[in-house]
Amino acid sequence: MAETIHPFYQSHRGAMEAAMRHRLDLAEAMLRERAHLSDVDGIRQEMMAEFDIVLTQTPYVGGGASRMSDFFMRLIGFMAISRVLLRHGVPVPVIGEIERETYKAQLLTEPEDERLAAGRQFMSPENQALLREQAALSTASSHRDAFPEDFVYDFVEPRPGDDFEFGIDYKACGFCKFAARHGDKAILPNICGLDFDAYATRGIRLERTQTLAGGASHCNFRFSRLR
Repeated sequence: MAETIHPFYQSHRGAMEAAMRHRLDLAEAMLRERAHLSDVDGIRQEMMAEFDIVLTQTPYVGGGASRMSDFFMRLIGFMAISRVLLRHGVPVPVIGEIERETYKAQLLTEPEDERLAAGRQFMSPENQALLREQAALSTASSHRDAFPEDFVYDFVEPRPGDDFEFGIDYKACGFCKFAARHGDKAILPNICGLDFDAYATRGIRLERTQTLAGGASHCNFRFSRLR
């Protein structure tokens, strides 16, 4: 295990810790009522300590030049939450419910117009062009050699009769690699479950019928605008 945090994540550490504390504020009632934990203050301290460990383990995948860095920064804290709850005997499905509802509540604290604007930007032709470029980069051998823990994915164009605007097939997942390296496979599906609310709160419909975490050859993300 690495003992230091990569400088890129260190530069964002303050914001990441603030988001983590906000998340735990939102989860507090559920930790008592659903996880049946009485010492919530102690659990919070344990989660923040685990978050410090997770930060040292988070792989660098290109920083601001890679769109996947943002995925790690937004979601890696849930690994810390899951680890602590699992150690306290909370069933994995309950952990998943708590995390998904907490994340949705956190996302909904952002103004609606800002969330929907972010969704429109994601679906825009300009962003689709960027996704095509980054997908091609992710499969290049030079990139994979430089960042072996990164995601690898293809941009998917719709065919006649398809009811989505574009898709992404993730052929290798940074969270799957992280979980395999650090013994987190049991809690990995909970991370996958966060995707649906992340897009829905921005006005985007995500359809996905399989995941790498579930044993499939790839994760088939398909995106369209919510009516």
